[in-house]
Amino acid sequence: MTSTDTDFDITIVGGGMVGATLACALADTGLQIALLDGVKFDAGKIPFSKAELTFDPRVSAISPASRQWLEQTGAWQEIAASRVSPYTGMQVWDADGTGSIQFSAKEINESQLGFITENSVILKSVYNRLDQLPQVKVMAPSRVENIERYMESGHSRMKITTEDGNSYSTTVLIGADGSNSKIRQLADFEVKEWDYQHQAIVTTVRTEIPHRAIALQRFMDTGPLAFLPLLDNSPGDDQHFCSIVWSLVPERAEQLMAMTDEEFAAALGGSIEHKLGHIEWVDKRFAFPLKQRHAVEYVQENIALVGDAAHTIHPLAGQGVNLGFLDAKALSAEIHSALKRKRPLDEFAILRRYQRQRIGHNLGMMWLMEGFKHLFAEQALPVRWLRNAGMSGVDRTGIVKNQLMRQAMGAP
Repeated sequence: MTSTDTDFDITIVGGGMVGATLACALADTGLQIALLDGVKFDAGKIPFSKAELTFDPRVSAISPASRQWLEQTGAWQEIAASRVSPYTGMQVWDADGTGSIQFSAKEINESQLGFITENSVILKSVYNRLDQLPQVKVMAPSRVENIERYMESGHSRMKITTEDGNSYSTTVLIGADGSNSKIRQLADFEVKEWDYQHQAIVTTVRTEIPHRAIALQRFMDTGPLAFLPLLDNSPGDDQHFCSIVWSLVPERAEQLMAMTDEEFAAALGGSIEHKLGHIEWVDKRFAFPLKQRHAVEYVQENIALVGDAAHTIHPLAGQGVNLGFLDAKALSAEIHSALKRKRPLDEFAILRRYQRQRIGHNLGMMWLMEGFKHLFAEQALPVRWLRNAGMSGVDRTGIVKNQLMRQAMGAP
């Protein structure tokens, strides 16, 4: 195990939610860990006053399994004390018919289905946790320029060169650097990629009617629209704020982005069938293209990919970061197990076991989301009838519906 300022046992490239929590989880191993990111996280730029009505437009639907992971890394307590919005139910329906499904935590004897949390809230809590872990050296801003494998005393290691001319060595290199991963590119991982032909519009809105901790999702031929309940931590926890994720064909997305706030609010309210009354306020809107990517392999000798570096998925089910957290949990468990068995870190079987755990599950979820997208985009009358009948049938079948809820919550 190394101990210099430039030699590490594990180096994680990417200091987002997945990479940073993985660093926290590995801190108890006694290994020397480096966390590199191209941008230095600055908590001072993020408002966290409980009376602050400015929300981060980037939110995540955190499953109970992901909450357990965040508890394991020591970050959840601060997240819960900052600003987190449990949701207890979900209503999903087809815009072109009568099919609908109502999910309720009570049906499976749970207090909630999950939590809507701003990404900045999670990151602030995780980085505060990292400040308490001297085993993890955070280096940012630091951008990787090149990587190279070499042998040292009969063991395989990686040399990392950054754009500022610094060099580091590590036994295990973990790419957690997002959908455009530099590590994935430099290591020449094969990737399957396709364009969804959709753009996602995200923003925060205030609604006339309180959301009552219920998430809404309406499927339309132009794409799904989700209203995710937020709490502002004011006295009584005002239930009038929602984060929206609206996935649309590019032409419609461009039209909506060009509208005034008043025009957009009217279009949004109509598209959600005014379930929450009028849209009273709209924050700044952001739009980005949606692509699906999947690395054919997650691992090479000395290298592993986690989170969006390994796979990106359509946001319609809110599973992206949850899949990434499950990746991090599985890789952390394999490293801990290897150390317990006194196996050398460069043993490729460690990383292969991680891949076997995760690749099938991730592919299954990706193909499921792809199927949903095509199913609800189809306008042929027989298909519309079948999907409406199917949704209503699932809603009436408690065993199937409850199993769907438990899978979305991350239960085995």
